[in-house]
Amino acid sequence: MRLNKYIAYCGICSRRGADALIFSGRVSINGDKVTNPAIDINPDSNAVRVDGKKIHPEEKKVYIMLNKPAGVLCACGDKRGRKTVIDILGNINARVFPVGRLDYDTEGLLLLTNDGDFANRCIHPSQKVNKTYNAVVSGKIDNAGVKLLRKGVDIDGRVTARAEVELISKSKTTTDVCITIHEGRNRQVKKMFESIGCRVKSLKRVAIGELRVDGLAPGQWRHMQIKDFNNIGVMPDGV
Repeated sequence: MRLNKYIAYCGICSRRGADALIFSGRVSINGDKVTNPAIDINPDSNAVRVDGKKIHPEEKKVYIMLNKPAGVLCACGDKRGRKTVIDILGNINARVFPVGRLDYDTEGLLLLTNDGDFANRCIHPSQKVNKTYNAVVSGKIDNAGVKLLRKGVDIDGRVTARAEVELISKSKTTTDVCITIHEGRNRQVKKMFESIGCRVKSLKRVAIGELRVDGLAPGQWRHMQIKDFNNIGVMPDGV
């Protein structure tokens, strides 16, 4: 089994996150530091450690959907003592991690799991899992701006994939917009609006695929059900 896949299988993070751990020198095999995510290991005879702690496969897979409030960090811990999404969950007797990220000031639907393969499939661009956001942005967006967002805009030298964009309402100073994308670049939605001269004042992810955050108040969470996976279009192995 590849090293990055084994780390994901143990529920430490997604496979992409495992690559980052390995590249940063935080992973060792039998006491020797490794930096190659593709190296093959035998879990029965190799001791894999992350930050010096030996890792083992999680016996029970856990899948959670959370309505993340604004002002909560999308991380498993914070050296500065800020509240994290893990703090919201409390004691669930499993070590889970966020599937993708929402900015500190962004709220809405977030998945958490200890199943690295499931997480990787949810966020991998090839799966084209849609993420839908409601945004309040400064200024008025005209038809030309909508067309640009739908077609794709340049962010950091790369043009975004086509997006679904719907204007909900306008005031003298702001515009309410619903936007759906399937990519997951850093601060992508905010940067897309910035590219047409608008600043995001508030942002909420309301859906992943057809799975909506409706029914969960900010800070509330629940375990996922079969119908939830069907709504996303990604089914965990063995479910």
